Amino acid sequence: MQHPLGSGFNAASTASEVIKGIDLAGKIAIVTGGNAGIGLETTKVLAAAGATVIVPARDLEKARKNLEGIPNVEMEAMDLFQPDTIDAFAEKFLASGRPLHLLINNAGIMWVPLQRDSRGFESQLVTNYLGQFQLVARLWPALKEANGARVVNVSSQGHHFAPFNFEDTNFTHRDYNTLQAYGQSKTASNLFALELDIRAKAFNVRAYSLHPGSIAGTELARNADIELFKQMGFFDEQGNIRPEVLAGLKTVPQGAATTVWCAASPLLNNVGGVYCEDGDIAELDQDSATSGVRPYALDENNAKRLWDLTEEMTGILFPVI
Repeated sequence: MQHPLGSGFNAASTASEVIKGIDLAGKIAIVTGGNAGIGLETTKVLAAAGATVIVPARDLEKARKNLEGIPNVEMEAMDLFQPDTIDAFAEKFLASGRPLHLLINNAGIMWVPLQRDSRGFESQLVTNYLGQFQLVARLWPALKEANGARVVNVSSQGHHFAPFNFEDTNFTHRDYNTLQAYGQSKTASNLFALELDIRAKAFNVRAYSLHPGSIAGTELARNADIELFKQMGFFDEQGNIRPEVLAGLKTVPQGAATTVWCAASPLLNNVGGVYCEDGDIAELDQDSATSGVRPYALDENNAKRLWDLTEEMTGILFPVI
């Protein structure tokens, strides 16, 4: 399944273009981080297509300001770094009695210094993966009730930085490297989508992971040291972005396109567990530094092992029944 479908879209396609002609009236969507960057664009486009979009946010004041004037949008408090807020959000949604058709796990952090949550878990793993797992597990009854739901994990080409380290997941026995931590968190997000799809497709719930592209004008890299950009070859020694990198940056509407495509495209009605980029399914690729998905990030044995480890780490049992 991990090969392009010939969707007709590409890196230049926008979220509005990939959803053209698709009616989401009556659908309920949750978009984490849906009040900024590509998450905000995703919220706008899904709402414009008729969906009711719920945006859980850490900063409700900021969310209200950014989402002002967008129809069909609700806001709730939630912080993926605080497990109790995930439970509270999910409980409130389930109490509403509504099905959940689209769960867009968009929120994430990147390239931060070493931080740990109250359980001792590394922050990028917590926000980019463990919080996703908990949210999906808690919302599972509503996803199942939708009878045709999709879970979309916004991952990253950054999974190329590292496979998942089962021996030292939280950097307790090795020096902390923020790129390695980011990479393994995104590899985990890919593996989660794969295993979730395997377990959930019997209930008509499909799951996807994706790389949105390198995008200008978002807040994701706000904590990154310029030396990291130099290390990755994005900036030259003088601290200037390289012309070839600048030429490859996407706009925010382009960056949200693959998320929206995964959420709404009829081409994926009978396909799941795949990693996507540029408005289509990506190639499985061991060598490219700029595209495709690494085999270790779609390894079924790794995916099952990670699921079991995550239940052990978090204490959250997630039987997909």
